[in-house]
Amino acid sequence: MQHSSLFRMKLKAKRLLTAPDCDQPVMQLTLVPLDGESLHSFGHGQCLRIGVPHTRKPAPAYFAIASSPEDTEGYDLVIKETKGLAHYLCHMNVDETVEVDGPMGKGFEIARLQGRNVILVGVGTGVAPLRSVWRSIVRNRNDFGSVSIHAGFLSQIHRLLDDETKDLLEHDIDVHTTLTHKHDGWEGPIGYVQHSLEDLAPSVENTVVCLAGMTAMVEGCTEILKKLGFSDDQILLNF
Repeated sequence: MQHSSLFRMKLKAKRLLTAPDCDQPVMQLTLVPLDGESLHSFGHGQCLRIGVPHTRKPAPAYFAIASSPEDTEGYDLVIKETKGLAHYLCHMNVDETVEVDGPMGKGFEIARLQGRNVILVGVGTGVAPLRSVWRSIVRNRNDFGSVSIHAGFLSQIHRLLDDETKDLLEHDIDVHTTLTHKHDGWEGPIGYVQHSLEDLAPSVENTVVCLAGMTAMVEGCTEILKKLGFSDDQILLNF
């Protein structure tokens, strides 16, 4: 599933995922092949290297694919509107094109999750590659044991994909959200997602964990999981 030749794609749709007053807007973008072309196959948690045609400014950058391999129409991306290419992509118009290389990267091997309990852990836009996994789990729910998602965000207005994660309860998938900053009316955990994970102390037996997000978070979660008795082969990264 590794592709290396550059190709073009166009923007089909985009939507704002964060609250309108959020100081760090995050957009969901859908890129589709140009007319007559087919979507390159990909694995869960893989990424794309995206650039602007005919120029190196802003510089190309890497973004995780947020759709699942069964979503054959296009690639979904979850992008924080910061600077550089991320800012450019978030302000693209529908039907504008970008230059794409990939899909690439190790990703998550879904076969290693089948028949086991699955824990997905991510913060911020790190939920993108996890979304690729949970969408496949929903389609094949009987192939997996218990499934839970642990997501961390700065505050209520920074939360992502709430509309989708609420529906996951119908598929017997538990969703645990942690906020860094306390808010009136918020009764969930406050702090970092790894601390929430430690408090919940999930069972090690027949369980595998997928981590996605900032290096500090991945390292913190790995440390907690090992304290809980998880081995290296039970902790999966997509890079």
